[in-house]
Amino acid sequence: LAAAAGGLGLMIAAMLGLGIGEAPTVPAGWKPIGQWFPKQARGTATAIFDGCAKLSNVIGIPIMAFLVSTFSWHAAFLFTGVLSLAYLVAWWLLYRSPAQAVADGKMSAEELAYLKAGDAENEENITEGSLRGIGYLLRRRKTWGLALGYASYTYAYYVLLTWLPGYLKQEFGVNLLQGGLYSMIPWLVAVIAQFLIAGLLMDWWIKRTGQVTKVRRIVLVVSMLAALAVTGAAYVDTIGMAILFISIGAAGLAVSVPAGSSIVSLIAPEGLTGSLGGIVNFIANLIGIAAPIVTGMVVDATGSFAGAFMVTGVVLLLGILCYTVVLGRMDRMAPPPVPA
Repeated sequence: LAAAAGGLGLMIAAMLGLGIGEAPTVPAGWKPIGQWFPKQARGTATAIFDGCAKLSNVIGIPIMAFLVSTFSWHAAFLFTGVLSLAYLVAWWLLYRSPAQAVADGKMSAEELAYLKAGDAENEENITEGSLRGIGYLLRRRKTWGLALGYASYTYAYYVLLTWLPGYLKQEFGVNLLQGGLYSMIPWLVAVIAQFLIAGLLMDWWIKRTGQVTKVRRIVLVVSMLAALAVTGAAYVDTIGMAILFISIGAAGLAVSVPAGSSIVSLIAPEGLTGSLGGIVNFIANLIGIAAPIVTGMVVDATGSFAGAFMVTGVVLLLGILCYTVVLGRMDRMAPPPVPA
């Protein structure tokens, strides 16, 4: 609908509609991962899920830049709108829950038992997905440790997503199409690192040691520390060094996602994975909304991205604190008490 907007008001309305439509997709993805994969395989599953979102930046940014440069900004919105409708059809036709897959003869009862043995969520336990369940989750420290830790990633991710082309243009004078091509590199590095480290390596490590909390915490802390490399981009003189620092930072951010978001299905009480995922995603995006605004304000006030990148570094350090001290052990929370 943004392609048909004839003024700022209609454009804002279309963007608000886009936000409402996009918001449930992340917790709606975490929920099936908790149902379809045993805990020792969720790192890879989440890496594929989130890695495809990062891959869309690798492919999408230069495509959008080409469409806008060659045709108009309308073409970019029309292109993404058609892709969204195509995905809707594919999901509707192809997706089944594990129980539905067994009923349809697409999966054996033994495979379903394997999933349950790996602590996959029992989809029949959905009675607590209610306002009472949400209230219960909001009173748990683990919820806030996970949500604020994930929010620090979201803040840094939005900084790169919204300001990377602007940073390259202001600091190095590249045009829109060149900026799109340069922006591909950090996201491509991020996708590769996410799949290899946060997916295959983390799951292998968990299978070998059985220490879910320790492995995920190590991966989270190291990856978030690596994400601090984005601050170095503000102090370099060449675009090559800038892309190097940003690529390291983007890789760190990407690796932290499967390690962090897969915790949702590990700690959520039975039947509340979707609710916990919704809370985590809501809080993360609420804080993430501030990222492009704060970055723009700092750049306007100082004429440089140095201060904005430093703010991002502080947010990441606070995220490490939330993931470690506030979250605590990554074991499943007790279910809400049954009302008398």
